[in-house]
Amino acid sequence: ASRARLFKEYKEVQREKSADPDIQLICDDSNIFKWTAIIKGPSETPFEGGVFQLAFSIPEQYPLLPPQVRFLTKIFHPNVHFKTGEICLDILKNAWSPAWTLQSVCRAIIALMAHPEADSPLNCDSGNLLRSGDIRGYQSMARMYTRLAAMPKKG
Repeated sequence: ASRARLFKEYKEVQREKSADPDIQLICDDSNIFKWTAIIKGPSETPFEGGVFQLAFSIPEQYPLLPPQVRFLTKIFHPNVHFKTGEICLDILKNAWSPAWTLQSVCRAIIALMAHPEADSPLNCDSGNLLRSGDIRGYQSMARMYTRLAAMPKKG
């Protein structure tokens, strides 16, 4: 069942490529349970202009169980573990529903990038900046890492 569902999502992704220019989902040629997503940093955030790569590992029981998703691109964000790229997002844990697709998970991650949840930080440095009200400090760190890790090198 999970293969059929993933194949259906694969076909939808192929069909909707132009519909969502901020998300590019790529299925591994040799393994339908491994996907990569390339998402654009949301505008009016420190991540604007950045291109971020996500790794999806899909369980055999998908869509009954959520995919495991992590950032491959380094990102300074309270809900993303700086070293592992693990993402703290309720829909990837206890709020998962089989109605979610890989595409909608990407949209939720983009929304999380724009609206960090400082109360459940995986990156304490980032969370502490936001919790102490140092928005400028957080944004300048996030912008710096976006420039270093997520922006294509010019020239």
